[in-house]
Parts: sequence; C-alpha cells; structure tokens
Amino acid sequence: MTATSKPGVGEGSRHRPGLLRALDSLRGSPRFRLLWFSNLFFFGGAWTQTLVLGWLVYETTQSAFLLSLFTAVRLVPLLLGPIGGALSDRYDRVRLLIAACSWAVLAVSSVAMMVSLGHTPYWGLVLGGLAIGMAQSPSQPARAALVFDLVGRENLSNANALNAMAINVTQVVGPALGGAMISTFGAPTALWISTGWYAISLLALLPLRSHESRSHVHPEPILRMLSGGVRSILASRLTAAVLLVTLAANILIWPIHQGFIPAFAASVLELDAAGLGWLLTCSGVGGLTGSLIIASLGDFRFKGGMYVLGTGAWGVLWALFGLSESAPLSFALMVGIGLMSATFGVLQTTLLLMTTPPGLQGRALGVQELAIGVLPFSSLLLGGIAEAVGVGPTTFVSGLLLAATMLALAARVPELLRYSGFEGG
Repeated sequence: MTATSKPGVGEGSRHRPGLLRALDSLRGSPRFRLLWFSNLFFFGGAWTQTLVLGWLVYETTQSAFLLSLFTAVRLVPLLLGPIGGALSDRYDRVRLLIAACSWAVLAVSSVAMMVSLGHTPYWGLVLGGLAIGMAQSPSQPARAALVFDLVGRENLSNANALNAMAINVTQVVGPALGGAMISTFGAPTALWISTGWYAISLLALLPLRSHESRSHVHPEPILRMLSGGVRSILASRLTAAVLLVTLAANILIWPIHQGFIPAFAASVLELDAAGLGWLLTCSGVGGLTGSLIIASLGDFRFKGGMYVLGTGAWGVLWALFGLSESAPLSFALMVGIGLMSATFGVLQTTLLLMTTPPGLQGRALGVQELAIGVLPFSSLLLGGIAEAVGVGPTTFVSGLLLAATMLALAARVPELLRYSGFEGG
C-alpha cells in the first residue's frame, strides 16, 4: 500500500460538504487520530512547561537578560533539525517519536523533582530547558513526515490543518492553564502535571508501533546523507521557494509575534494584563478559524498561491497593526493576523512534503527546522531596532518587507503560485 492510497481517507473527500470534509483525516484514519491526540498532549505539555520554567527563571534571577538567555538556550535544538530530518529518513519514524516522548517525560520529571526539592539554581533550569528542547525540536521532522505516511497526499493539507488547530488550541489554553496552576498549586505541581501530559502523549503513540512507517535504506553515513539530501532539496525551485518563505517569516514576523505583543499592549494601546490576554486570544481565535477553513477545503487547487499571497497579506496586516493606536482596531487586526498565519503555518509543511520525494521528506523538514532556528537571532536583531526606533515603526517596516518579499517571490517563481500538489500535474 502506498502513501497515496489510504483506505477510508480521501475517498470522495473533494465532494463532501465543507464541515464534514474538515474532519476527513480524523474520521477516516484511526492511526492519524492517535498521532493527533498525541500531538495535542505533547504540545499542551510544551506550552505549559515553557511558561512555568520561564516564570521560575525570572523569579530566581529577576533578570530580563538571563530570561532571554534561557529562552535562547531552550531554542538551540532547532539547529539540530537537519540531523533529526536525516534520522527520520533513515529510521522508523514512530519509534523515533516514542524515544523523543520518553526523553521529554524523563527531562520534565527531572526538573519537576529538582523544583519540588527546592533546588532551583539558574543553571539547573537552563539545562532543564535545553533537555526539554532536545525532545521537541529534533523530533519535529519525524512528527510532520509521519502525517504524510498515515493519510497520504490527497488528505495532507486537511491533516496538517487539523494538527495546526491542535497546536493553536494548546498555544491558547496551555499558557493560561500553566499560569492558573502556578497560582493554585505552585510551580512544582504544574511541572508534574505537564509531565503527565507528555506521558499521555507517549501512550497514544505506542499502538502505532504496528504501523510500518515509511523508511528508506541509506547505507552512507548520516552526515554524507544529510549533505547530499540538502543539495537535492535546494536544487528544486519549488522546494527552495517554500523554504525561503519560512526563512523570511522567521526573520521578519515571528520575532514580533512572540516578543513585541506585551510592549504593544502596555506602551502603545495602554492595556493591562487582561487586555494582553485578549490580544493573544484574538490571534488564537483567528488561527483556529483559518485552520478550520483550510481543513474544510480538502485537496484544493492553487495551494502555492494561497501560501504566498496569504503570507503577503499576513505581512500587510502586521504593518497595519504597527500603525494602530486604537485598541478595538488592534483586536480586529489580531484576528486577521491569526487567520492569515494559518495559511502560512499549515501550508509551509504541506507544500514542503508535496514538492519533495518521499526519500527526502525528513531532511526537507529538517532544513525547515533550521530556517525556524534563526528566530533567536532575529529576535535579538529586531529587539535592538525596536529599542532604538520603537515597536510600531519596526513592526510596520517588517510587515511591509515580508509583503514585498512575497511579491518578488511570486514574480520570480510563478510556478509556485500555480502549484496545486495534485499527482500527475
């Protein structure tokens, strides 16, 4: 059985009503259902422990710089994405994810034990964050490539949209739950609960061991396999263009999304902590809505066009947000920003898998992880610029630069705009 011919998944999916089609992958593939459930608890645990550890670091050090250093160290494993991708192409992806989940349970429980015993030195929290990051970032290529193995090509955008919905839910709910648990039970209990979520994620993966995941024989050493794969990946104009969009977004927009919102809330919009929460909620609502819309479209045409133009529109909305000094307008713009971010988040992985031969998919996703790995460095760069000229002007220019980059890419690689991903043309 090939990855493009899955029983019960995709049969007639283009002809179902939109709301039914949105759940195609969950309804038609019990194995994808298990992976989706595992992802829900894995990323829920990730967002929760990120907030708890960040709170502990600041409580311990009272230093914004040391908190930034902790965050940078936690994100360092993103640079190992290409090696994780090569391992994903060489070995069984299910077993790789089981190993990563097991490592996450061990790492978080170790930090929880340290905090419970009252031993929380800064270096211990930094090492804990690094260990947890090692469980997440290098395993992402296997996690994303396994979706293709389970649902096939026709339902790929639907399955990725459902995964994005799960991540959006955890991104909104996870930090809120983490904060509530710190207030109610204390940081040690919050970390133990996060450990339990990773354990549930691990249990959901165990039945997939009977699934023969796509793997390929590569007799050459991992580093040679990696270098040859990267050359092949970048030789494709379509694949290289998809990766360029990811790189541009992580240089120009994601640092703003992750780092500037509190500054906008406090200094520009004069909102309190509750208002900041509403800003983030508006973004989450938009992201969930966008993911649901993409999921309901099924195997739609012109995926490349939606990816490029949607990312450009995302940049324009961020530029307008940078100019806004009105709280109601900013809330509305944040909903639109979340909506357009879904086209980027869902389709970057979908298109990367579709434009890459199966034997290279893991390594392509590893290169994508490396492109995301510029985020800590671009955050420092844009943060320095914003310190000099303000968050509003920095956001306005960054948004316009992303939109201009998308227009230039559309002119340079017009075949990406026409790309639908259908087999045979």
